[in-house]
Amino acid sequence: MGSPLDAKLSSALGGRTAQSFARNLGLETVGDLLAHYPRRYALRGELTELGALPVDENVTIVAEVLDARERSMRNRRGSILEVRISDGKGILSLTFFNQAWRAKDLRPGVRGIFTGKVGDYRGSLQLAHPDYELFDADAPGGDTEAYRAWAEQPVPIYPATATVPSWQIGKAVGVVLDTLPPIADPVPASVRKERTLMDYRRALELIHRPTKDIEWRAARKALRFQEAFVLQAALLEQRAALRSRQATARSAEPGGLLERFDAALPFQRTDDQVTVGEAISADLAQPVPMNRLVQGEVGSGKTLVALRAMLAVAESGGQSALLAPTEVLAAQHLRSIVASLGPDLAAKLRPTLITGQMPAADRRRATLAAVSGSAHIIVGTHALMSGSVEFFDLGLVVVDEQHRFGVAQREALRRKGAVPPHVLVLTATPIPRTVAMTVFGDLDVSTIAQLPSGRVPIESHVVPVAEKPGWMARVWQRVAEELAQGRQAFVVCPAIDAASREESEEEPEAQEGPASKPATVAGVSEELSANPVLASARIAALHGRMPGEEKDSIMRAFAAGDIDVLVATTVIEVGVDVPNASTMVILDADRFGVSQLHQLRGRVGRGGLPGLCLMVTSAETGSLARDRVEAVASTLDGFELAEKDLELRQEGDVLGSVQSGGRSSLRLLRVAKDAGLITEARAVAEQTLAQDPTLVGHPALREALDRRLDESAREFMSQG
Repeated sequence: MGSPLDAKLSSALGGRTAQSFARNLGLETVGDLLAHYPRRYALRGELTELGALPVDENVTIVAEVLDARERSMRNRRGSILEVRISDGKGILSLTFFNQAWRAKDLRPGVRGIFTGKVGDYRGSLQLAHPDYELFDADAPGGDTEAYRAWAEQPVPIYPATATVPSWQIGKAVGVVLDTLPPIADPVPASVRKERTLMDYRRALELIHRPTKDIEWRAARKALRFQEAFVLQAALLEQRAALRSRQATARSAEPGGLLERFDAALPFQRTDDQVTVGEAISADLAQPVPMNRLVQGEVGSGKTLVALRAMLAVAESGGQSALLAPTEVLAAQHLRSIVASLGPDLAAKLRPTLITGQMPAADRRRATLAAVSGSAHIIVGTHALMSGSVEFFDLGLVVVDEQHRFGVAQREALRRKGAVPPHVLVLTATPIPRTVAMTVFGDLDVSTIAQLPSGRVPIESHVVPVAEKPGWMARVWQRVAEELAQGRQAFVVCPAIDAASREESEEEPEAQEGPASKPATVAGVSEELSANPVLASARIAALHGRMPGEEKDSIMRAFAAGDIDVLVATTVIEVGVDVPNASTMVILDADRFGVSQLHQLRGRVGRGGLPGLCLMVTSAETGSLARDRVEAVASTLDGFELAEKDLELRQEGDVLGSVQSGGRSSLRLLRVAKDAGLITEARAVAEQTLAQDPTLVGHPALREALDRRLDESAREFMSQG
């Protein structure tokens, strides 16, 4: 028999409510609803500070009714009921049309929870589309013990939507909890006892229906540990499952392709490159699939490490597929692989490109080279995952910039091999240890921290145009000075034109800039062409909506020095390599995330020239958006930045788009704050799986892991 948590919500709440919860909140089962934990807790006796409410946002607040007045509408029949609510200092007005009957509920002195969108009408705050739930009219009177208990009882405030308010969720949870039988706890009893954690059923009761603050805090402690424990057990089990598969061992032979390649290298590999290379060689030589993440700064030589792995695989006749996030980057990878291999090895290995925007005849030729095995290195975008692309002997999958691809895509490409291929994931976005453990817990992690000799540090400056509008002219003057020395410059904008935003901006916190219109590629290109300071400059535009061939020819012209200034979106964020480009101007820098800014800055200073990065922002000093820009300007160390980013990000955004979907991402865990807990939970999960690999003796944990997989599958299906 299945767990009560797997029951459909329709069986507990009825069809209409269940449909509304599924459509608006993505909740389908009893387990989904009970894991939709309160965002915070209000107290009936404590009013929300109205002066601190953000305008234009939906809020849920506790307030007291001051008065309610009814008046007739001027221009048409009907009446308006105006209700004013207060926290004792500020006042917020609510307006109801033709609903005079509400006045008998909304009496002066009555308290409740109010929800709606905060608006500013003629200088006073209003709550648009208001809804409310008043506290019990039978509240104990006077300053009695009973009144104090009533006033101090926490009221759960849930993540809600305009159509499903917090109290409706609370009522639904109450209905479900009233009939919920005992539930087996995935955390073993011995572990709970050692850590003084309450059991699962009691924790669910107290997180949703506490009578005192201490109860929901204890419940949250137990549920947070359970979440970390189940997550780590899932990742460790996935890792064990991968290692139980058979793979083809791939080793480089003396005098073979890899040895010839190394002998022709015009430089010495860094110590880190050698160490990581040895770890990869050892993995490839095993008859189990490699599953390794290599993280390293922009320009640290990750691609070289990956290419050496591809050569080792090619020696035994195997093929390697390199998955890149954009067409521009895929084409550039192909060019740099061909150049690195040299004519002899390139002719032998036939590196081939497959992307979605290729002409049909070229794509047919490329897919034929992949399926026949004549191409040993295939580079492409997500087009590599389409059904029409097959491989003769796929031995290695290299995923570049994993933060652009979910776990599901990695799996889809892995399944293209007749025998499970080895997998190597590359990222230039340094990943804090806890995030690596939480998101990539199924991967072994290697780091290339050293930069190759000859890399010159990049100078970074914030240009605060709100405080210093005159500095903008100096920015273009500075670009002109660099061009006069025969160098080139990038100018990055957050949007293509006035009607759009660049699709590649996937970072959730990146949208939190000022309300002014963002700089656009179209507008800035026009402005720079008319700027007398840049009169002789050859200026071109590049963005994600251009056809693949046009993007490629512009990038080639820029790399060849035929374009001086490239005005672009974040399409150039990752992997674009133009050694003569010395200057990076990022307009509206506050609209980008920390890792995006760091990636963009890494596009310059690559050819032994001093790099210059100017981050232009109109965000106010002290705002989160401004802090992000200042953080990037203050250090070139990507690993330090990754930790700062973790501190700066809003709770819950930490995983970005790496997880395969909403419900399978974190609920109570906060990677930034719970590093110790995650480490501890991983150790307990390791111990549990070591003693009971198939979890026969831990049926509740087995059930929780299966439920997690079902959620991920549901999410993946709904995206597909």
